[in-house]
Amino acid sequence: MDLFWGMKKKKQQDPELQAVAERITEIRKQLGYTNYEYFAYEHNIPRAQYGRYEQGQDMRLSSFFKVLKALGVNPIEFFSEGFDFDDWIED
Repeated sequence: MDLFWGMKKKKQQDPELQAVAERITEIRKQLGYTNYEYFAYEHNIPRAQYGRYEQGQDMRLSSFFKVLKALGVNPIEFFSEGFDFDDWIED
């Protein structure tokens, strides 16, 4: 829906994707990369695409694994912090 001069209303952020985005950003910064573009460039990930991941946009599973490898973590390590799986499965 166009709101004003072609600007579009932002979609409601998926909480799981937002948690993934925050965790990716957290680990990148822990590695000493203050700039996401430099990290993406050094790891051969398109900068705009990687930037969207850190904003919480959806990604393919193969892209997710590529990001994890670049961050130097496995899926278990990645999901060990910042995620609450207590209410994961709906009744």
